[in-house]
Amino acid sequence: MSKDNLNNNKNDEDFIQVKNLKKHFKVGKNAVLKAVDDVSFNIRKGETLGLVGESGCGKTTCGRTVLGLYEATEGEVLFEGVDIHSLKGKDKKEFTKNAQIIFQDPYASLNPRMTVGDIISEGIDIHGIYTGEERTNKIYELLELVGLNREHASRFPHEFSGGQRQRIGIARALAVEPKFIVCDEPISALDVSIQAQVVNLLIKLQEEFGLTYLFIAHDLSMVKHISDRVGVMYLGTMVELTSSGKLYDKPLHPYTQALLSAIPVPDPEVEKTRQRIMLEGEVPSPINPKPGCRFAARCKYAKEICHEQRPELKEVEDDHFVACHLFDE
Repeated sequence: MSKDNLNNNKNDEDFIQVKNLKKHFKVGKNAVLKAVDDVSFNIRKGETLGLVGESGCGKTTCGRTVLGLYEATEGEVLFEGVDIHSLKGKDKKEFTKNAQIIFQDPYASLNPRMTVGDIISEGIDIHGIYTGEERTNKIYELLELVGLNREHASRFPHEFSGGQRQRIGIARALAVEPKFIVCDEPISALDVSIQAQVVNLLIKLQEEFGLTYLFIAHDLSMVKHISDRVGVMYLGTMVELTSSGKLYDKPLHPYTQALLSAIPVPDPEVEKTRQRIMLEGEVPSPINPKPGCRFAARCKYAKEICHEQRPELKEVEDDHFVACHLFDE
């Protein structure tokens, strides 16, 4: 199945469709960094789509381009049927109200000169949603919703821990009552003991408000916990996309298999005997990449065609998409 089929074969409740998305950066006179290179997927209403891969694979760039924070080089991002990169003026402003982001770094993403109340209400003020007493009550409501107290509204970010700061970031994202949130590695900067609390909060808020998430992370165990479906990226390309259960039980792409084999097992006996798939070879550069499969140089199954022709993301099993010549008919 082609990538067009991937997007056409969608649930009626899909409201985000990413079609052949590219985001390239010029880094020299004749050099182009292909951070996101022809990626397609859809996100169904009310679900969480996890996006995983090694650092530098293009996950964050993809998420920010889906939100319109970066202009797309090519391709489309359809939100409720409308290409967000064609929006201007009031329509663009309305989209920013419906689509928000939770940033990775809870320290750098909060203005140190603003009180927590002002940080949370910034979007409310821009969109003119609440004023006066209603605005104040909404700030208090949001703080309590994310597990903080109303007296925290008058404090500054430096008075809070990393986990509390991330809760403030979540409250800020929720303030404008969005439909869709990009969670850009929201737990990677937090202590392990706090990570589960933040993820459980996100799950609770999703159930309460019917939110849709694009959850970007490199913690594969946490992605399994929160995601309905998972997409695996490698050097700017999507190599596998399926339900969370299928991906973790039966990964098909050699890169996904290696990635999942690195997850520690909390049983010392099993951990001692299990075999981890070790990848050999250098990671290719995303700058002016060679033709063919981006993973071919590190893949033990690579054939001649893998170095010459890029594999297409296609459905090899029911709702299980893989970009690999091993599955060519």
